[in-house]
Amino acid sequence: MHFVPRNSEVGGLRSTSHHLTPGSYGHRLRSNSNESRHSWFKFKLAGSGSQIIPHSDNEASDHEGPEFDETDDLRQEFVKSKELTKNHDCVKEGCNRVVLNVSGMRFETQLRTLNRLPNTLLGDDKKREKFWDPRTQEYFFDRHRPSFPAILYFYQSGGRLERPIEVPSDIFLNELQFFELGKNVINSYKMKEGFFVETEEVPDMPEGPFQRKMWEFFEYPESSIPARIMAGFSVLLIVVSVTTFCVETLPDFEGTQCVNTTREFENGTTVEIQIPNFLHPLFIIESICIAWFVIELIARLIFCPSKLDFVKNLINWIDLASITPYFIFMTVFFITWECDQSNQGGVLSVLRVFRVVRILKLSKHSEGLKILGKTLQTSMRELSMFALFVAIGVVIFGGAIYYAELQQSHTFFTSIPDAFWWAVVSMTTVGYGDVYPKGIFGKIVGSLTVISGLLAIALPVPVIVTNFNNFYRNSLNRQKS
Repeated sequence: MHFVPRNSEVGGLRSTSHHLTPGSYGHRLRSNSNESRHSWFKFKLAGSGSQIIPHSDNEASDHEGPEFDETDDLRQEFVKSKELTKNHDCVKEGCNRVVLNVSGMRFETQLRTLNRLPNTLLGDDKKREKFWDPRTQEYFFDRHRPSFPAILYFYQSGGRLERPIEVPSDIFLNELQFFELGKNVINSYKMKEGFFVETEEVPDMPEGPFQRKMWEFFEYPESSIPARIMAGFSVLLIVVSVTTFCVETLPDFEGTQCVNTTREFENGTTVEIQIPNFLHPLFIIESICIAWFVIELIARLIFCPSKLDFVKNLINWIDLASITPYFIFMTVFFITWECDQSNQGGVLSVLRVFRVVRILKLSKHSEGLKILGKTLQTSMRELSMFALFVAIGVVIFGGAIYYAELQQSHTFFTSIPDAFWWAVVSMTTVGYGDVYPKGIFGKIVGSLTVISGLLAIALPVPVIVTNFNNFYRNSLNRQKS
């Protein structure tokens, strides 16, 4: 029989006497009212490798062994190894304590608390066993100490995870991965902190080998060197097309895209008309770019693995919107045989503006634009809140400035809707100066408008900046890895 010596370690709990203190392993043993006020305890002969497990009153008869003096405080039993404790009811319930030493700081919790999550490192006996220190009778983890209280609370609270403010998000993520809290928990934390969440879903690929190679050629630039060259060529044409769209509005090119010619009708009459200058350099460049965009769009449609997913993709709609104005312009010409810009009407002018959206095609090849898009998507709640603040402020201060300036001669604010423009410009602190209050009350309203605008902008901006920094940092980490 082996007694615990003074100042020795028992199961990670320091004993200061030959008598074990009550509650040393997670629960205090109640004494029998029919016996002495002091509890009695039993020992089972164990040999050298003894361990202590709790013992309840109802199970006293189940454990054989000599009784000792009733002056002792606790009833415990020694068993030779962990194998002999498997059928012990208290062990089944997990009411014995577990000591977790994290870089020198000791944490104590009940085994059943860890057993709530059996698939994690702390909740799995086999995974946890390799960290067992038989000398100190505790589990030792050489990990980040400030992160562990939140991880332990995750077990205690049944799944509530909160990162400590003083712990960086990437360090806390490493701890979550080390303790194997589960892919769903980790992905949820990543989304909350703005980390990139990799999906397990493998992208659909065409079944045929030729179709698969062509799809990779057009869709995945990193798949091969020819695909990378093709992607670079596509980016070059996008830049050239947008540049052409801007250059053709310069005064030097005004009126040069149409040429005068005569058209003879069946009755013999001739009319002088203007037709597009098909030999104009800008028209040739635009036609080449459009031809490539059409080929690329049709090829991707033919070789895509799922036509439905292709239609749902926003980038494909951007491609279609960028080439549509060219064909509408050519269709109108062949119907009317006219190239007079003044006769094309406002509809065609608006459609031509859609040519500039093709610059959004660069997001497919630019990591920075992808980060910006993810930031805006993640910050949609903050952006909506900002838009709501501005809308409320515009209505309030638009009406206030109208009535404040109502008695002023030659006032700029002839109606409340007319004052909305001034309210927007003032709240965003742009201040064009084209419209301004003249009276003292109007200036007071203007001051309040500017201050309110500053507050409305200041509230959501830090969150948006934080989201951008998280996405940018994660992008750099992926590139390094």
